[in-house]
Amino acid sequence: MVSSTPEEIFRRMIDLMLAKDMNAVADMWAPDGIAEFPFAAGSSPRVLHGREEVRAYLAHYPELMDMKDMAALTVRPTDRTDTAVVEWTATGRTVATSRPYRLDYIVVLTVRDGLIALYRDYWSPLSVAAAAGGLAGLIDSLERENA
Repeated sequence: MVSSTPEEIFRRMIDLMLAKDMNAVADMWAPDGIAEFPFAAGSSPRVLHGREEVRAYLAHYPELMDMKDMAALTVRPTDRTDTAVVEWTATGRTVATSRPYRLDYIVVLTVRDGLIALYRDYWSPLSVAAAAGGLAGLIDSLERENA
């Protein structure tokens, strides 16, 4: 596969997400690539190991969140050419409630041979739950975890 920069890979991933092609998004992962969500809470996974776990995770995303636009994007190169820090904002609507959302993310993206080797996504579970109308359920699950 032709080598691509982290920014090119990220922009392609967003284009595929906007097209709702989650299988193609998953195909961007290396077979042993990792997706990490350090701030995940409740029933959301903190780590996905490999392309097929990423594929299963993304399979129902369009049924939950209807992303319409990437409202902002800043790519910050690092001292490693295979890694960048990406700040971005997604806008759209949640499918269950039809409520609009605007969610901010910070991603540390590492690519290897044109595929995603590590995708560390710092997103707010509170913001996502609020947008999806599930804030009360998330709070309940957090309280049960800490009881």
